[in-house]
Amino acid sequence: MFERFTKQARDALALAQQEAAALGHDAIDTEHILLGVLAEGEVIEGLSLGSAREAIVRLTGPRGVRPVGDAEALATIGIDLDSITAAVEAAFGEGALDRAVPPNRRRLGGGAPFTPKAKKALELSLREALSRGDDHIGTEHLVLGLVRMKEGVAYEIIELNRLRPGA
Repeated sequence: MFERFTKQARDALALAQQEAAALGHDAIDTEHILLGVLAEGEVIEGLSLGSAREAIVRLTGPRGVRPVGDAEALATIGIDLDSITAAVEAAFGEGALDRAVPPNRRRLGGGAPFTPKAKKALELSLREALSRGDDHIGTEHLVLGLVRMKEGVAYEIIELNRLRPGA
């Protein structure tokens, strides 16, 4: 799948996997691709690796769960996620749920899977390269794919940076 990717683009995707793991996220999403391309040296004016990482934590919360998300949805049907987590940790030890990986998410080689949005961004990167007549996919195409998505955390961060006064 990655035969057209330059070494820098492949390295950026490897860095994206490392960033996802460092943030405690169980899959590679658009925001991790953004971090990977920034870590690989791609320049997005006004956006640093550190500021992008901070924005991701602010937008997604811990372990990639949006601040308004599953816990609130479960609460509406009378399920207290904090009590369930406490009960599981009391029975199996602190962090027991952090180690759990659903069978459909297990992967050979231990690499985190790409989310559907991340896969779409990679597809759009290929389309950007083809539309420009390039015979490779570089980090610049990865950024263009993220922007062309017009959704996802990476797009939000890039847009917030673009709209920021002085950027």
